[in-house]
Amino acid sequence: MGKGFERARLGCGCRVRFRDGVEGSPVTVVIEAKGAGCPLPRHVGGLPVYDHREALRPPNRIVPIAEGDYEEEG
Repeated sequence: MGKGFERARLGCGCRVRFRDGVEGSPVTVVIEAKGAGCPLPRHVGGLPVYDHREALRPPNRIVPIAEGDYEEEG
């Protein structure tokens, strides 16, 4: 990683490490050590914490606009 923080301690007591990310996310956060009192089951030592924001973005494909009901002329 370039500039900035390399390690941090979360409020739950877990220690995290920052490393270069992958496509779609510039930074990967890895749980370096789980805190003794951490109640979060997703905090597992040595595993990354994934950023799911990309999945929440609107689609980049053109979505057809829903049209109103059609009535026959005549």
